[in-house]
Amino acid sequence: MLFNSNQDLINYLIRTGVLKTESIINSFLNIDRKNFVRPEHLFEAYGDYPSPIGEGQTISQPWTVAFMLELLQPQKGQKILDVGFGSGWTTALLAYIVGEKGKVYGIEILPSIFEFGKNNISKYNFIQKGIVELKLGDGSKGWKEYSPFDRILVSASAKEIPQKLIDQLANNGILVIPDQAGIWKIEKTDEKIEKQYFPGFAFVPLVEE
Repeated sequence: MLFNSNQDLINYLIRTGVLKTESIINSFLNIDRKNFVRPEHLFEAYGDYPSPIGEGQTISQPWTVAFMLELLQPQKGQKILDVGFGSGWTTALLAYIVGEKGKVYGIEILPSIFEFGKNNISKYNFIQKGIVELKLGDGSKGWKEYSPFDRILVSASAKEIPQKLIDQLANNGILVIPDQAGIWKIEKTDEKIEKQYFPGFAFVPLVEE
């Protein structure tokens, strides 16, 4: 499904019931997907489907991004790890939500995609303001130096959930991570782990070293 504007896309996501939290809706309104697609795919910036960004990677389908952020429930002032940030769209959405008192740490393993995503995020001055910090590396290992994280979002499918990411999750933290056929929501409370599974999604594989 292809829409003519960001507002039309968001109206659709609200209408279908996937986008419902005010802070997440506001992030979609203010962080325009057209700034995160390849120039040759600008015509389909508001399509509700993935779009290629190079090296076999994609910018995720808006419906899926909305679904994952609603599971993640990011909050103002939180510290968030974004694994496999790709185009930078989810990183920017998260940065908008956490605001100047929060921080988003993004990791991307592919150098050309890292630069593409970094340039896109820079359009919103989040890096310059210190809200976003990026690293080229293997996101499956997390970023221990800055852990624990209130939220961890992984945007590529893992064969198994990396224990290092669970270890780096704060108490009352949430990890959202896909596998080959669906999405896991993992909550950590007083060292107790609760898991929910939502089948019916497809993602590019998580690249690990």
